[in-house]
Amino acid sequence: MNSGIKMRDRAIVHRTHGSTHGPITRLISPGDLGQLLKPFVFLDIASFKPELGHAGFGMHPHSGIATLTFMMKGNVSYKDTTGKKGVLPAGGVEWMRAGNGVWHTGGPADDSLMSGFQLWIALPASEENAPAESIYLAPSDVPQEGPASVLLGRYGASQSPLPAPADMNYLAVSLKDGQHWRYKPPAGHSVAWLAVNSGQLEASGLIGAGELAVFEESDLAIDLVASGDTSFVIGSAVKHPHELVLGNYSVHTSAAALAHGEAEIQRIGARLRSEGQLG
Repeated sequence: MNSGIKMRDRAIVHRTHGSTHGPITRLISPGDLGQLLKPFVFLDIASFKPELGHAGFGMHPHSGIATLTFMMKGNVSYKDTTGKKGVLPAGGVEWMRAGNGVWHTGGPADDSLMSGFQLWIALPASEENAPAESIYLAPSDVPQEGPASVLLGRYGASQSPLPAPADMNYLAVSLKDGQHWRYKPPAGHSVAWLAVNSGQLEASGLIGAGELAVFEESDLAIDLVASGDTSFVIGSAVKHPHELVLGNYSVHTSAAALAHGEAEIQRIGARLRSEGQLG
């Protein structure tokens, strides 16, 4: 029976187009929105057509975090110090748990148009100095639930095979013009945000391409309607309870954990230099 009572929309409390440097726009950083949205501490959106012979991002380190790279267009080459290397096709997922320290590199595998997101997640104390691991999912291995690709966590009857920290969802969603989609976060997911890649979304206000919207901390659902064919990513989680202790390439929960991770980064870097893999 329809009671005639309209459910309140989950309010948008912050919007940003981030800061752009070349083809990369940083929408979340640990010094700003990362404090509000932790465990989600970095989010970059990239869209560019590489030049022939483009060298990519170069070998660089991380510790204390996990990264998830999801390319909607373009094929990405990858290599990391866990021993993995190859090419990730569009629609596939790279999961890199840096843990106590890892170095990796990536870049365009060809000269086709590239578009996608890279997300950094602050790891809990139990995982921030764990051994590094990397997992690569082909597009056919990414679970689907309606219009959503389940990149991390569980949505509906689908669950990502990636070993992300508990109490976290991250979805990539594509909607047709005028299509309605309702996201009901799991209990306790008071952190919620979305970022639009293309098209526009109505969600208690219009959210355009290249824009990130932060929702109020609550347990309310998020109702979305696409204006034009629209693609976006959406994340929700139980709030990370720790301070963000920052290094140049690292995010940890304490100064001691950061020192541990940075020492491992230096050890791996020295080995790479001795092998001629770093300048």
